[in-house]
Amino acid sequence: MARYLAGRLAWVVLILFLVCLFTFIIFFTLQPDPAVMICGKTCTQERINQIHAVLGLDKPLLTQFFAFLFGIFAGRDYGEGANLVHCGAPCLGYSFQTGQSVWDMVVERLPVSATVAIGAAVLWLLIGVTAGLVSAVKEGTWWDRAAMGLALGGSSIPNYVLALALQYVLVVQLQVLPFPRAVTFGDDPVVWFQSYLMPWVVLATVYACLYARLTRANVIDTLAENFMRTARSKGLSPALTLRRHALRPALTPIATIFGMDFAALLGGALITETVFGLNGVGKMAADSIYKNDQPVIMAVTLLAAFFVVVGNLVVDIVYARLDPRVRIAAK
Repeated sequence: MARYLAGRLAWVVLILFLVCLFTFIIFFTLQPDPAVMICGKTCTQERINQIHAVLGLDKPLLTQFFAFLFGIFAGRDYGEGANLVHCGAPCLGYSFQTGQSVWDMVVERLPVSATVAIGAAVLWLLIGVTAGLVSAVKEGTWWDRAAMGLALGGSSIPNYVLALALQYVLVVQLQVLPFPRAVTFGDDPVVWFQSYLMPWVVLATVYACLYARLTRANVIDTLAENFMRTARSKGLSPALTLRRHALRPALTPIATIFGMDFAALLGGALITETVFGLNGVGKMAADSIYKNDQPVIMAVTLLAAFFVVVGNLVVDIVYARLDPRVRIAAK
């Protein structure tokens, strides 16, 4: 198991390094000159050269990259002499539009995205896995057909359409919910729940429908395995057979997909946050793309990649605990 974890950690470090390298190259070589964006259209060449010197853009690309990479772990300095500014670790640079530390911007908005992701994940797991499990047990019945029909329809609805429809019905017409806003749980638990309920439902709807169909297919396949027939032939009750022998192998793929989906959402639910006006990482990314704010876009890209890679590592560890064959294969 230790060798398996060491190998996975080595891959995580390598992948994060490559993501960081490619992201840096894309945003600082293929995009417009950052100095021109900061300085404006009426800027002189002398001022542009000064900004290049302050940001270190006059140095070779690899030197810039390793300065950026070193700054993430140990901080870095911008400028020289009286104009020197120290960016403490983890340093992701400064926004071209506001001059604010990108790391501070991410930390300020990450709790909103985490709240949206966690609440939606709880909903889609409870609804999707339960509906898929019941459909598999009652295969061919009216419940199975109705649940899978709803799952097919729900997974076909775009997030932004469902979000706008919910806002129109629940906020404008029925007035049972307020317009969503980023409220902390400690300030007002009731308003906090009301503000995040619609984003949770919007995100959970699509995922729950997909998980319901996937759970149903996995459980049906597992119930047809030879070891399940052996368990039933021993006289075990259907409930005990399902709980003890079917759920673990059937839900293992669900754990894998859940880890990846949840990790991706931690990087920001761009459409949902934008439609509901929640100032999370996703909305920050959308605003930065519109303004072409390269440091912020790069930070969000790296953050999303970090969550996906680490989420994949956690899934591998959980998978190895659930399925001993993974550990055996890694030896």
